[in-house]
Order: sequence, then structure tokens, then C-alpha cells
Amino acid sequence: MTDVPRAPLWIGLASLIPFVWGALTSANQSLALWAATTLGGRFVGPYIQLFYGAVILAFMSGILWGFATKVEGPRATTGYLLAAVPALWVFFMTGGGPVSAGFNLMFGFAGLLVLDFAFWRWGLAPDWWMKLRIPLTAIILICLGTAVFL
Repeated sequence: MTDVPRAPLWIGLASLIPFVWGALTSANQSLALWAATTLGGRFVGPYIQLFYGAVILAFMSGILWGFATKVEGPRATTGYLLAAVPALWVFFMTGGGPVSAGFNLMFGFAGLLVLDFAFWRWGLAPDWWMKLRIPLTAIILICLGTAVFL
């Protein structure tokens, strides 16, 4: 990831903290108990991941929307429609309990990576975009998987 500018790299890595924390508290009952007592239940296991994951998918919709502004006409319309998909996905698909919501967030982040690739391939995202998005998405999926499968 040496070609990724430092600011997006460090911010992207920092954005993983709630996902990693959620995975750690899903896997370690003692840590989960401490965190629930000290920080509150919202900051433990799948709950932090689900809330934060919903925020990030909506945020990424906004980033894709920004990429779509680089073109005009039918191509822009397609970009705007695709950019709305992650936010709509998280809105409609994260109910039904933590396991169902976790699975749907995993599908949402996997789908987002496909959209990231499309916008990158169309020349709307920076050249380094996929070098950042692939590892971040992989870590997010692994972390969400701990809450879903443990």
C-alpha cells in the first residue's frame, strides 16, 4: 500500500478500530464483560460493528456519489444510482437481529467493493483506490465474520 497517500491510508486504518474492537469483544468474553461494564453495551461485540458498519456504508455511498460528479449525462445518472445502493442496502437490510444484520453488512461491504472497482475502472476513483479498499474490506469482512460466526 505504498502508493496510497498517507492521509487516506492512516484514516482508513483508523476506521478499522471499531470493527477490530467488535471482533475482539466477540471472541473474548472477559474483554466483552469489561467493555460492557466500562463503556456500555453499545460498544461491545456485534453492536459496535453493526452501528458503525451502517455508518460507514452510508458514508461510502457519499464518496461514490462524489466520484459520480466527475462525469455528466447518462454516465453520471448511472453513477448516482449505483452510489445510492450501499446506503439503501444498509437501511433496508440491517434489521432482524445481530446475526442477520451482520451477514447483510458483510454482503453490503462485499458489494461495495464491486462498486469501488467499477468506479475505479471507469477512471472516477483515484489510481490508488483499490490498493486501499481491498485490504480494508478484507479486514472488515473478517471482523464482521467473528460476530456472525462466533
